[in-house]
Amino acid sequence: MEIEGKIILDLPEEGGTSKAGNLWRKKSWVLETFGQYPRKVKFDLFGDRIDQVRLEAGKSYKVSVDAESREFNGRWYTDLRAYAAQEMGAPQMQQAPAQQFGSAPAAPAAPADPFAAAAPAADPFASGDTDDLPF
Repeated sequence: MEIEGKIILDLPEEGGTSKAGNLWRKKSWVLETFGQYPRKVKFDLFGDRIDQVRLEAGKSYKVSVDAESREFNGRWYTDLRAYAAQEMGAPQMQQAPAQQFGSAPAAPAAPADPFAAAAPAADPFASGDTDDLPF
C-alpha cells in the first residue's frame, strides 16, 4: 500500500532487547496526506531500514507500507510498517500513478460533445440579496 503526504512529525527512535535477547530499533514518523480532508498517519521503520530510508520533516514523500493488525487482551491494534519511501518531486521510475490514501478513484474524462449547450454566464437563481439562505 502506498501513502502520499508530507512528514509533519519526526518521533524519537526507540530500542531495546527482546525476551529472546535480540536488540531491536524502531523509528516513527507522522505523515499528513494531501487532499480536501487530510489525514494524519503514523508509520514505523524497524531495524536496518531506519538507516536505509532517509526521511525529513517538512518534505513530501510516497511511502510504501504494510498494514498489520494484532489482538492483545481482547483489543485490536494496527501498525503501518514502512519498507520504502520516495521523496515527491524526485525522479521516479515510470509507473501508473498511485491512488492517494483516502481519496476516490479519478473518473475517466468525458468525450467532448459538440451539441452540448454552453453553461450560463450567471446564476439565474441569484438575487441581489446578500442573505445566502434560500427562504
